[in-house]
Amino acid sequence: MTEIPEEFPETGKAGIVSIVGRTNVGKSTLANHLLGEKVSIVSDTVQTTRNLIRAILTEPRGQIVFLDTPGVHKAKGDLGKNLNKAARSAVEGVDAILLVLDASKKPALEDDGWFRRIAREEVPCILALNKSDLHYDCSAAYKTLWQEIKAEKESRQEPAWVSVSALHGDGMEGLLDTLFENIPEGPPLFPDDILTDYPRKLNMADVIREKLFFRLHDELPHSVAVWIEDIDEQEKKWTVVATIYVERHSQKGIVIGEKGRLLKWVREQAEKELYEMYGVRFKLKLWVKVEKNWRKNFWMLKKFGYA
Repeated sequence: MTEIPEEFPETGKAGIVSIVGRTNVGKSTLANHLLGEKVSIVSDTVQTTRNLIRAILTEPRGQIVFLDTPGVHKAKGDLGKNLNKAARSAVEGVDAILLVLDASKKPALEDDGWFRRIAREEVPCILALNKSDLHYDCSAAYKTLWQEIKAEKESRQEPAWVSVSALHGDGMEGLLDTLFENIPEGPPLFPDDILTDYPRKLNMADVIREKLFFRLHDELPHSVAVWIEDIDEQEKKWTVVATIYVERHSQKGIVIGEKGRLLKWVREQAEKELYEMYGVRFKLKLWVKVEKNWRKNFWMLKKFGYA
């Protein structure tokens, strides 16, 4: 983690950087590593990141506000389409774009789409070849694809290429150097003691959802949403009431688990992580509720911040 001195200069670099890319390329892991703190939940499940999360890095050179966006994927329902729309619109009005690519796999259709998008952008673009430490390296295929699209679109965009491993931290210093080189001069956008402006309720809901994803894997995570109903902040303990929404009655039993064991595990793990985040003991009260086809319900999607 970058050491933060007691005082920062009033002048320096300051800018907003949008972290984009297809799903499961490691955007949230990269953001967490750059910050040195966990600000985004992580799993190998599509649609893990569902809200736009601002992660704020402040150091002697200046301040970077990272926008951690949902991963673009082949969407089938309203939820997926809304997440794709949010991700694509997140590059508007930013100072630089950080496109994360999975160098361990060949370029996908979504990567082609992002290349075409940044080919017409005028702001600086940084292309991070993530998972470059794995045995199968497809970096050359991405660079070839970019050159083809650049020529086709007659683009003047000259992106910076950086090889990194978000999981192990390889190349992070070089990536940060490149990012600071490509953002403008200016005063900080946020106070230097703020790590994220992500709402507390959404953060707590995400922590609970991450634990569910860890146990459920691909069984039904896309059908799961979490909503924080109430937070009672006492001096020594915070009591949080949360509702876990599923779409069918059969899914309710899966989330609860045999004799309530899965839900108990989720509660205990979430309480532990929230304690580490906020420095206060937590008591979570988790309820599971069936809301049929909530992913197609505009008002439910709006409630969760997905629309």
